[in-house]
Amino acid sequence: MASTDAPAARQRIAFQGELGAYSHQACQEVYPEMEPLPCPTFEDAVAAVKAGAAALAMLPVENSLYGRVADIHRLLPESGLYIIAEHFVPVRIELLGVPGATLEDVKEAQSHTVLLGQCRRFLKAEDIQPVTGADTAGSAMAIAAAGDKTRAALASKLAGEIYGLVPLASDIQDAAHNTTRFLVMSPRKIEADPAGGPAITTFVFQVRNIPAALYKGMGGFATNGVNMVKLESYMIDGSFTATQFYADIEGHIEDRPVRLAMEELAFFTASLKVLGTYPRSAARDGR
Repeated sequence: MASTDAPAARQRIAFQGELGAYSHQACQEVYPEMEPLPCPTFEDAVAAVKAGAAALAMLPVENSLYGRVADIHRLLPESGLYIIAEHFVPVRIELLGVPGATLEDVKEAQSHTVLLGQCRRFLKAEDIQPVTGADTAGSAMAIAAAGDKTRAALASKLAGEIYGLVPLASDIQDAAHNTTRFLVMSPRKIEADPAGGPAITTFVFQVRNIPAALYKGMGGFATNGVNMVKLESYMIDGSFTATQFYADIEGHIEDRPVRLAMEELAFFTASLKVLGTYPRSAARDGR
C-alpha cells in the first residue's frame, strides 16, 4: 500500500485494477489532477482511503450489459465511506497488439472474462480465440511483456497508451450502449447542494419480518411522488431469511417528499442506512 503521507494522500484516488483499467479511466475523467492509486481488490481500494493513503476511491457498481458488480453492494454498507458522486464510462473496447502486429496476425485475445463476453461477435467473425486473464489492464501489460504478434489484449485505449500497444481494431464491443456506472467514495460525508440541481440518494435497508413489510415500506415513495430508479436484494451472511435491499431514488435527502417517504420506510425496517446524497449525472439522460 502507498505511503500515508498526508499531503500526498490528499492528491490520490484509489481504484481496483492495474493502471489502464476502465476504473483508472474513470479517475482521469473526473479527477484528472489526482494521482491514481491502483489496488489489487475493491477491499484494498476502500482500505487505502480508510488508512489515509488516498483521499477517494472510484468503485464500479454496475454495467449496462453485465449488471451489478459482484460483492460491491455488500462492501458499500460496511466500508465506512460515503458516496459523493457518480460517473458513467462508456466501455469502448480496443484490440491491442504489439508494435508491428496486424489484425491478421492475431490468433488469440486475452482479457477479463466479462470483457471477453462483451465482444463475442467480433472475436467469432475474426476467428480469434478468447483467453481469460485476471483483468483488462493486466492483460494488456502481459501481452506487452510477451511481445508475441499472434497474441493481443482486449482493453481500453488508455491501457494501450500506458503499455505501448497499438490498436488493431477499435470500438469492437457488441453493444453500443455498453456503459459502467462508478461511485466516488469519500471518508467524509459530503452531500449535494439541495439547491444545486437534481440529486440521487442511495441507501440500504432490511425490512422487519412481518407480512407485506416491503410492500408497505415502498408505499411512501409512491404516495410522495419519489421515483425509485433501482431496488435490488441480496442475502446477508448466507441466510435465506435475512435479506438486504439496495436502493437509488431521485431526490435529495432534505427534500420534503423524500424525507416523508424515508420516515414511512423506517417504520417497516429493522435497519436503514443512507450511503450518500450526490449530484445526478447528466449521463443518465444520455448526455
